Amino acid sequence: MAKTGLPDEGLAAIDEVLETAWMWWMPEALRIKGEILLSSNNADATLAEDHFRRSLDLAQKALTWELRTAISLGHLYRAQGCIQDLPSLLNSIYGQFTEAFGTADLRSAKLLLDEYAETG
Repeated sequence: MAKTGLPDEGLAAIDEVLETAWMWWMPEALRIKGEILLSSNNADATLAEDHFRRSLDLAQKALTWELRTAISLGHLYRAQGCIQDLPSLLNSIYGQFTEAFGTADLRSAKLLLDEYAETG
């Protein structure tokens, strides 16, 4: 919804999910809400980052959720021109994967890390 120009509807939908989400899915729901907050007309990077941080705290070794949230944070940091914290966060999660490097999430993480290596 947010990507089609309906961020308010997207926020309403994700808020409904957050109210009923099981704890195992909560990190991804928080990450999605952060993404929607960033895409809204009144984007609030601080509030989005707070949702990403809460997502990371809840994920606790659920690598896929951690990776997706670290990628979202990486995109936020890149947009802010402040990516110095990205390599340690993303590397610590990315380094735990031993397979499936062709998946979209792992390819996206690798691109962010390569981008940082080129500019950092």
